[in-house]
Amino acid sequence: MTGQVSFDSHARAVLAAAVEYVNRLTDGYSGGVAYEAPADEPEAVTGAVADALTALGYSAASVPVDDARRLVRLAGRMRIVFEAANSGDLDAAAAEINALLVDTNARPQLDRGRERPWSLHFHGPDEQLANGWAAGCAAGLALAVGSDLAGRLGVCAAPQCDRVFVDVSKNGQRRFCSPQCQSRVKAAAHRARQQAG
Repeated sequence: MTGQVSFDSHARAVLAAAVEYVNRLTDGYSGGVAYEAPADEPEAVTGAVADALTALGYSAASVPVDDARRLVRLAGRMRIVFEAANSGDLDAAAAEINALLVDTNARPQLDRGRERPWSLHFHGPDEQLANGWAAGCAAGLALAVGSDLAGRLGVCAAPQCDRVFVDVSKNGQRRFCSPQCQSRVKAAAHRARQQAG
């Protein structure tokens, strides 16, 4: 697939949120270093969720502990979706997304902000922080996997990095979570060529 990716602005926002939550709230590797998600202590988990919201451009003055813990559980489930989609197992990705849609009670709703046009959002049955983001992220992943954009959900190909991303490039060839991981892989390949030559 070539050309500009056709996620609408809300879909881009909730997919960016899914990436932030998975990358900040799940254990693994990041840039060649072991990454530990925040401990289940109230300050650590609410701080990590607040940091994710701030990175997304949202005010995160106070994150309720129960909401933060729910988003941590959601992040683990969304990691399953990214990993399945990245490996081409769309059946597993779809099964987890369907479970997320049911569990979050995502429902389509037209909303509009100040001086902004109507847009489609996916809120849960109440306006709690975790419920709104959980439903939105589940719906965003469903929009990606339910279209020809499923291949745009990726896991970093760099050694010792498993951070996720959404490829919005024109050519759809992104393989790394960040320019740093891409540079790390290129530098390692260059060193290997130098040693072999």
